[in-house]
Amino acid sequence: MQEQGYAARQAALAAGWSHRHRDVSGGWLRPTVFGAVDGLVTNASLIAGLGGGGVSSHTIILTGVAALVAGAFSMGTGEYISVTNQNELVGAEVATERIMHARFPDAEQAELADTFAGYGADRETATRMAAAVSQDPDTALRVHTREELGVDPFELPSPVLAGISSLIAFSTGALIPLLPYLAGLNVLAAALGIAGVALLTLGMAVGKLTGRPVVRSGLRQLALGGVAVAVTFAVGSLIGSGHVS
Repeated sequence: MQEQGYAARQAALAAGWSHRHRDVSGGWLRPTVFGAVDGLVTNASLIAGLGGGGVSSHTIILTGVAALVAGAFSMGTGEYISVTNQNELVGAEVATERIMHARFPDAEQAELADTFAGYGADRETATRMAAAVSQDPDTALRVHTREELGVDPFELPSPVLAGISSLIAFSTGALIPLLPYLAGLNVLAAALGIAGVALLTLGMAVGKLTGRPVVRSGLRQLALGGVAVAVTFAVGSLIGSGHVS
C-alpha cells in the first residue's frame, strides 16, 4: 500500500501536479495587512478632512504625524495584547486537556477512537489508530487540541511578531498620504492620488496572496477606502465652511 501511494505521488509530480497551500494561519499576514490598510485609510481620510476644512499644510503634517505615531502604537499594543490573551486562553485549555489525559487516559483514547471513526475509519482501525497516537503523550495532546480547539498548541502565533508587524505596517500605510506634504508639495489631490494608488496596489497584493481575482481585489480596496475619504472630506468641508457649528 505504501509503495502504491509513493508511486501515485511520483506519477502526479511527473505530470506537473503540485499540492502546496498558502499560509492561512494569519500569524503575520493578518496584522500586516490590516495594519497597512488601517494606517493608509485612517491618515488619508484624516488628511482629506483637514484639507476639506481648509487648514494649513503645517497643521496637516502635525496632525498626520501625530495620528501615525498614536495609531501605530495603538495597533501594535492592541495586537500584542490580543494574541497574548488568545495564547493564554489556549494554554489554559491545553493544561486542562493535559490533566484529563493524565487522569483518564482510557477515556481520552476512546474519545480519540470515536474521532477517527467519525472520519470514516472502521471501529477496529480507529481503535488501533487511537492506541498508536496515545503512546506519545505530546502527539495525543496535539491531536486532541486540534480536534477540540482547532489549534496546534505547539505552533501558536508570536504576540511580539504580531505586534511589531502591526506597528510597522500601520506606520507604513499612514506615511504614504503624508509623503507629498513632507516633500513640500502641499496639494491635497496629490496626497489622495498617491493614497489611491497605494490602496489599489495593496488590494491587488492581498488578492494575489489569497488567490482572489487581483484586479477585483484592488478595486474593492480602492472603493472602500474611497468611501471613507469622501465622507471625511465632506464632513471637513462642512465644518470648515461654517455650515456645522
